[in-house]
Amino acid sequence: MFDKIKKTCDALVLQFDTIPNDRKALLEEISNYIQNKKNRNEAIQLMYICTHNSRRSHFGQIWAAVASDYFNIQNVTTFSGGTETTAFHINAINALKELGFKIQLKTESSNPIHEVFYSETKEPCFCFSKKYDDEFNPISNFAALMTCGDAEENCPFIAGVELRIGTTYNDPKEYDGTALQDQKYRERSFQIALETLFVFSKIK
Repeated sequence: MFDKIKKTCDALVLQFDTIPNDRKALLEEISNYIQNKKNRNEAIQLMYICTHNSRRSHFGQIWAAVASDYFNIQNVTTFSGGTETTAFHINAINALKELGFKIQLKTESSNPIHEVFYSETKEPCFCFSKKYDDEFNPISNFAALMTCGDAEENCPFIAGVELRIGTTYNDPKEYDGTALQDQKYRERSFQIALETLFVFSKIK
């Protein structure tokens, strides 16, 4: 894992006491799902879903990959999707770059694929906007983590899901173009990182 990202993780794992107890109870449902899959030696597939698959869902996908590596939990694959297609937003990309992620453009288009590296030895996360049922994503035996309320309301049914849980986060999009833009993207990235690390810290 890149040193700057590891240092961020080292700092965040000391802050689990800042997570409210009701929020911890919700996150522990995800931990229990992962633990049960691990106990059965089954593939652990986590899909983070938001309306546009442009900001929060990518933060979830990426930080879950980091957290599984940080706690050495094997057989984890992370995905993201939306209820509609847009693009991986540049403000989210910049917030990740600031934290030490190396992001490379793999394709050129209005919705390009980005490779997000967090380690010299691990496969990158492939990030682009797509619907949750895109062929790139799993069709069965996965957990759907709803990172925004709109996606939670607008996805009445997701085929193949084993666990569906709402871990909604405020959208940094509302600060786009303001003086608080970069700060709010950092805050959301850190919040999702903190809670995802908490989830994986519970796995034995």
